[in-house]
Amino acid sequence: MKVIGVAERKLGTAVVLLGMGLLSIGLLLGSIADAQVVPPAKTIPEAPSLQNETLQKLDYRNKYDIYGGFASSHFNSGPYLVAGANLGGFDVQGTMWLKMRIGATANVRGYYGTQGVLPNPYGIHGPFVYEHQFMAGPAIRGPKNEHAALTFHGLVGGAYGIFDSAVDQGVTGPQLGLFSNGLALAMAAGGSLDLNRSSKLSLRISPDYLVTRFGGKSQNEFAISVGVLYRLSRMRK
Repeated sequence: MKVIGVAERKLGTAVVLLGMGLLSIGLLLGSIADAQVVPPAKTIPEAPSLQNETLQKLDYRNKYDIYGGFASSHFNSGPYLVAGANLGGFDVQGTMWLKMRIGATANVRGYYGTQGVLPNPYGIHGPFVYEHQFMAGPAIRGPKNEHAALTFHGLVGGAYGIFDSAVDQGVTGPQLGLFSNGLALAMAAGGSLDLNRSSKLSLRISPDYLVTRFGGKSQNEFAISVGVLYRLSRMRK
């Protein structure tokens, strides 16, 4: 009986030791799990927007466009001159939009430069010439989005040319192969490309085919200007 009692005591001690060991292992494993750092879930970065937030409000419902720029024109200042002259100047346009795509444009231009003349006994080779043009006509707004817009126009009016402002010694323009000073018919067919920088400001490139009628003859010119367009006021809905 003593042997059995001793065995039971040893067996109880072993069970207690085994339980304590299992409890220690469980606590150790729990501590290790708590110490582990779970990495944050990976997030997919949002793709950058290609839209310019400043231009998203541009809906072309402005009532007026005002434009001013530097201009250039190739012009032949006389009926018998072989070579024309490259003149520089300004181009100012104002458009009132009657509807989203239909407007009326008024235009003032000035071109200035020197013109080679016919051989002459007066020692005059390149007198200063200039012309001012005053035209108006319809404008049509073409394809457009928040980045750019095309506009087309057809203009009719007059041109006033001065061809002997730098000629002295009593010599007139026709004696040098130039036109006489005066008023003539002027027409322009062209348009503009507006590259938007904001809802109100754009860079404008405006090419035109110009026709004037000095001396009863047609002068065919190519003109172009580059400048800044400003939009203002709003159409009524």
